Amino acid sequence: MSTITSAIKVFVADEKGVTAIEYGLIAALIGVAVAATAGAVGTDIKEAFNYIANKLPDSFT
Repeated sequence: MSTITSAIKVFVADEKGVTAIEYGLIAALIGVAVAATAGAVGTDIKEAFNYIANKLPDSFT
């Protein structure tokens, strides 16, 4: 039983790869934030271009 307990303690104390995992999580969160922002900004830009496109024929008459 002590072998299992000591193996679990060693596993919990091992921090190899933790930094890489943290960087991966940070990159994933940044990706989600960029995707959400791009979606919202993309809609605003589309509305602005549609507004301009609808006003252009009026300026030529």
